[in-house]
Amino acid sequence: MNWLIAIIGLTLLGTLGLGAYLEFRPLTDGARAQRWWKGTLAGNLLVFAVASLSLLMLGIDNALAQQAAAAHGEISTGLGLALLGAGLPTGLAAFGAGLAVGPVGAASLAIISEKPEMFGRTLIYLGLAEGIAIYGLVVTILLLGKIA
Repeated sequence: MNWLIAIIGLTLLGTLGLGAYLEFRPLTDGARAQRWWKGTLAGNLLVFAVASLSLLMLGIDNALAQQAAAAHGEISTGLGLALLGAGLPTGLAAFGAGLAVGPVGAASLAIISEKPEMFGRTLIYLGLAEGIAIYGLVVTILLLGKIA
């Protein structure tokens, strides 16, 4: 099971390294860059998805056995995975809220500069976009209540 975790970690480090490399040395040839991006992204996603699913399928029995045999107060692999899973809604909801607030905020500033009386409406739209993150936080709190 450790080799699957190593593959996932190396894939993530490779993705981060590739992003840093392309930040400092961007590809200039459009057609070559597009083909290169597609192959690299597909390969990275495929390795990550296969390794993650393999880890889940091969490690689930081990994690559940450790959780059942764990002494009181110790964190087993199963409990650790449950806590990570409980934190995912907040992280993903915050990411989605960030994606929503960016364009809505830019459009709001453009409208307010032309029509200042539209300020209240734009706040409502920003609040709706930001509410996504609050829903994720609520789901995480509910999941933590079920785990503990």
